[in-house]
Amino acid sequence: MPIELKMPALSPTMEEGTLAKWLVKEGDTVAAGDLLAEIETDKATMEFEAVDEGTIAKILVAEGTDEVKVGTVIALIASEGEDVGAASAPAAAAEPVAKDGGETGAGQPATPAPSPEVKGYGANPAEDKKIAAAAPTGAQPGAGDRVKASPLARRLAEQKGIDLSALQGTGPGGRIVKADIDGARPGQPRPAAAPAAAPAGAPAAAPAPVVHGVPDIPHEAVKLSNMRKTIARRLTESKQTVPHIYLTVDVQLDKLLKLRSELNAGLESRGVKLSVNDMLIKALAAALMEVPSCNVMYTGSELVTFQRADISVAVSTPTGLITPIVKDANSKALSAIATEIKELAGRAREGKLKPEEYQGGTASLSNMGMYGIKQFEAVINPPQGMIMAIGAGEKRPYVVDDSLQIATVMSATGSFDHRAIDGADGAQLMQAFKRLVENPLGMLA
Repeated sequence: MPIELKMPALSPTMEEGTLAKWLVKEGDTVAAGDLLAEIETDKATMEFEAVDEGTIAKILVAEGTDEVKVGTVIALIASEGEDVGAASAPAAAAEPVAKDGGETGAGQPATPAPSPEVKGYGANPAEDKKIAAAAPTGAQPGAGDRVKASPLARRLAEQKGIDLSALQGTGPGGRIVKADIDGARPGQPRPAAAPAAAPAGAPAAAPAPVVHGVPDIPHEAVKLSNMRKTIARRLTESKQTVPHIYLTVDVQLDKLLKLRSELNAGLESRGVKLSVNDMLIKALAAALMEVPSCNVMYTGSELVTFQRADISVAVSTPTGLITPIVKDANSKALSAIATEIKELAGRAREGKLKPEEYQGGTASLSNMGMYGIKQFEAVINPPQGMIMAIGAGEKRPYVVDDSLQIATVMSATGSFDHRAIDGADGAQLMQAFKRLVENPLGMLA
């Protein structure tokens, strides 16, 4: 019996994914630990390893196929000594048989249809050539059809605001590839399809239905990525189920900026450069250890208090927001935090984070100061109990030593899960965070 290779659940929340790329082909021999494919989840692109040894007998799901449910059989592996052709026969036998005139005559060869497991182009090259040759030239996807495009082309189109359905694919079987995106422009009109001749006496076709809620204004619609769907679902759940309480403090930054400059002068020879955000991560971690009643998680039946501070840091990527985690940030040196967050953020933008690098965390920090945002209120990332929102540091009139002076000040707003954290506890955390930032040598003790 062939071994069924199924779409894996690469994270606890994964329900479906995109089979971005096959790293093997039919006939290849694989062993446990060999890389088989690259799979795009809702957060990252991950490599899928073999757990059995044998020969790839048949690939059932083509690379580039979207929305492959977890548990779907994507390939068959023939065990040692098993005939490869026989191992792939069950999949071929399950394929529907094309019928001519109702039934296939005795001795008449039947034309096999594509396997129902195959949702994309490329699983059977010989069959693909027949399909491509039989397809009408210039055919355009209908309203209910799915636009065929490579994962890279989809990402580039989303970044550039290009409507994939407006493009004519030049890849195999009409698939849209990177070259098609490079030559396109936002707002490009869809190529007109040749109208089909209506039968004599046939009534005029009714106009296409208008999607409810979309106004009759020139626009383009881009299919939601798995990552954007997950962000939308989790943030909606957070605002619907978590009672948020918001507390804001103004924090003077002058001492922190001076210390950062001095530390960077000493770290220059090591190739490390501290950012203000690195120091704020450390300050939040230290404040959470000082006020453990805020380093908590509400589970519905328990209140979990953590013994260390793992800080999730919001990073913007071309496909959406992701939060890589600086683990045990309260115990790490500032130089270690700077090096780690730089490496994590880089891989986050490439979609190469491992699940354990963005799932978990005891609290989050989101900094929009680089955009000039003075103050904002962030949405809690469940099941965490709080998130700190950092605004821009700016010169303001500020009372220093009982006199009005000009100081560099930022506004920080903590969002707290009021089921787990009382207002007074949240206020203590904000007070501790403010003190640590305004007296930053305390973070180094």
